[in-house]
Amino acid sequence: MGHVWAAVLGLVQGLAEFLPISSSAHLTLIPWAFGFQHAYPVLDGVQFDIALHAGSAVAILIALWGDWVSLARGVVRRQPAELRLGGFLLVTSVPGAVFGVLLEDKVQSAFRAPWLIGCTLIGFGLLLWAIDRWAPRNEPFEKVTWKRAAWIGVAQAAAIVPGVSRSGATMTMGRWLGLSREAIARYSFMAALPIIVGGAVFGLRHTSISQLLSVDWGIGFTMALLSSLALMRWMLDYVRKHTFAIFMWYRLALGAAVIALFLIRG
Repeated sequence: MGHVWAAVLGLVQGLAEFLPISSSAHLTLIPWAFGFQHAYPVLDGVQFDIALHAGSAVAILIALWGDWVSLARGVVRRQPAELRLGGFLLVTSVPGAVFGVLLEDKVQSAFRAPWLIGCTLIGFGLLLWAIDRWAPRNEPFEKVTWKRAAWIGVAQAAAIVPGVSRSGATMTMGRWLGLSREAIARYSFMAALPIIVGGAVFGLRHTSISQLLSVDWGIGFTMALLSSLALMRWMLDYVRKHTFAIFMWYRLALGAAVIALFLIRG
């Protein structure tokens, strides 16, 4: 049964990482809701998340391969636009990296409380919907600036709390700053790579060789990779024609269900 749950969690990671619904919330809530958080040690806690996020990181490289090649070539040739974009991505990554190091213990304990996740799902879902609905402008990807990159980084750092959602926080901030849905979705996906890779490398110091080579980790990685690829392509097309309202409704429903289950269980 552990292999099945590894596949489920990998699928959920890929589906939730690039939607504004919080993959970390889902990865915490599924074992808690179904009562297997301690039944399969290899799947327990943030260590297994490394394998899942590694799958999503590879998917970002594949799905946006043209963007990464252009960026790399431009940086090597010292082209101003590509150098700026590389700098923007680094600036966006710094706050999340700092918060991740400073609050590592909280991430593994207090921040994973189901009642807190339920509240953040609801609160940040409403915030996403409100800002998206009344966003001041719809500027293209090329309008990302140093200031916008820094503020998006601050928002990304808030996603250290499960339920906030990394993509949700960055998309909310991007819309507040006037970027179009497509522009901030694309930038959010690119900005995910440094923070995901950095978090995975940082977490490897607590990871054993046996975990890295386990079948469950391989299953989780593969499922996260495939589902991430499919979801990223769908999401980039979806935001060209639709608002973020559907994600707000999903977050409200899930958050309410989590809080109700928490209260019932006492």
